[in-house]
Amino acid sequence: MSTNQKYALITGATQGIGYELAKLFAQDQYNLVLVARHREELDAKSAEFKQQYGIDVITIAQDLAQRQGPFQVYETVKAQGIQVDVLVNDAGQGQYGEFVDTDINRELEIVDLNIGAYLILTKCFLKEMVARKEGKILLVSSIAGEVPGPLQAVYHGTKAFVSSFTEAIQNETKDTGVTITKLLPGATDTDFFNKAEMQQAKMVQEGSKADPAEVAKDGYEALMAGKLEIISGLKNKLTVAASKLLPDSVVAENMHQQMKPSTKE
Repeated sequence: MSTNQKYALITGATQGIGYELAKLFAQDQYNLVLVARHREELDAKSAEFKQQYGIDVITIAQDLAQRQGPFQVYETVKAQGIQVDVLVNDAGQGQYGEFVDTDINRELEIVDLNIGAYLILTKCFLKEMVARKEGKILLVSSIAGEVPGPLQAVYHGTKAFVSSFTEAIQNETKDTGVTITKLLPGATDTDFFNKAEMQQAKMVQEGSKADPAEVAKDGYEALMAGKLEIISGLKNKLTVAASKLLPDSVVAENMHQQMKPSTKE
């Protein structure tokens, strides 16, 4: 099958890492199925990709934080007779603050988005890929999944789930012809921090953030090479390595200090 007959489905496709990944697929002449919440942003990105790369672009406006959202995405794809050759689960959000103070309903939405949508879309499309004995899946986790996250407890917990889940299904499908790649970025210059309402955190105010285009490039190259995991950025590789050597309580305290509101004027 030539590349321009293949489709890549990408969630969170209008901003940040998801958008940069979509560009990379478009440059390689993959047709795109773009999934995001806002119709206006989807239409703008669809027009951009069609004009610049001459590919087919299908857009699906869906809130993946709603339990039926991912199922409806799958049903829409099937109704159009599209075979998804590459699935990219990227959409994710967090919430900043002490767990005793944060909004439980918002956190349940985050669990449904960061875990539920990943589970549903992966199961639906992985079953088809295994039956065909070909396909690729990129699951965007985070180095947050490798360390405890005070003031972002639920987000870090969801990413820990994604990392463990990915490693398990990688093992289950290792002889099927399907490859599943886990991408672990660190702090990246996207709208994530605004949506999480954590602009005042020390790591946001004073820390450096990665270019989403560079993170996407790392993930894309690892996916195409069939790698199991890629930690994007040397600093993040060192952070993960150190976390495996230090006691969890020390790692949690270090992260708490980074997450606390900055005293910088």
